[in-house]
Amino acid sequence: MNRRLPPLNALRAFEAAGRHLSLSRAAAELHVTPAAVSHQVKTLEQALGAKLFRRASRGLALSATGQALLPPLTDAFDRLLEGVDQVRHADARRPLTVSVAPSFGAKWLVPRLERLREAHPDLDVRIDANARVVDLEREDIDVALRYGPGDYPGLHVERLMCEEVVPVCAPQLMHGAHALREPADLAHHVLLHHEQPLGDQSYPDWRMWLLAAGVQGVDASRGPRFTLASMALQAAQDGQGVALVGRALVDRDVAAGRLVQPFQGLGVPMRFAYWVVSRLRNAQQPRVKAFREWLHREAAAQP
Repeated sequence: MNRRLPPLNALRAFEAAGRHLSLSRAAAELHVTPAAVSHQVKTLEQALGAKLFRRASRGLALSATGQALLPPLTDAFDRLLEGVDQVRHADARRPLTVSVAPSFGAKWLVPRLERLREAHPDLDVRIDANARVVDLEREDIDVALRYGPGDYPGLHVERLMCEEVVPVCAPQLMHGAHALREPADLAHHVLLHHEQPLGDQSYPDWRMWLLAAGVQGVDASRGPRFTLASMALQAAQDGQGVALVGRALVDRDVAAGRLVQPFQGLGVPMRFAYWVVSRLRNAQQPRVKAFREWLHREAAAQP
């Protein structure tokens, strides 16, 4: 079947002009000039070998050919618009897929989702919790929250927040015979280790923190190790020892009294930061932009 059609712009210009019987109103609808509409109509007339309009006492009138062509064209453009609207609405109803590292998702993002629903009740999210490197395009991920250097070529990248590591423990460790009053008291407590995430060799461990705090006589190698910060925090919350983790992961637990920070002012800054990453072509989509702006508001409100 020969499916060759006249230029789509010419068909669209004629349909609008024929529906309005006015070049100026058609131009306003199409956001072009009346001269541009007239040129497209002439292009279509040349392609069809027939006149589509005739002059009338009060402006334009359709010729017999124009009267035959207009109804199926209007119906076709209406169907196109309906199909595009269905796709747009379906995409708007689809949950926004957010890839996030498990601990940051559990301790920082998930507790804030209620405020996201309050701010954007029509925006549903799907949380994909994993620490591996993801391909946003291939895996159809809308937004990724990542801890790293921020060097992600070919993607839209915004820094969400910087970070530092701090010691935290259960409130009961602040009392008793070996109460945590100064860093040297750590010699009497179990050190809980969170292993370096994503190959960040600069991530402060207990040895680095003790060195920065000027503490000697504490064996930084002892104590259990966890690949997830959330597990180290759970052990700390249960009173099993003192964990050294990022401040963003503990602010909510500290505010609620589930954890305490025994040594104020002794955080160690991290070289890496948290970043909001999305594909270049969808970074300005309303849903992605709204979610990204909400993330920045939450980060700015953090103590």
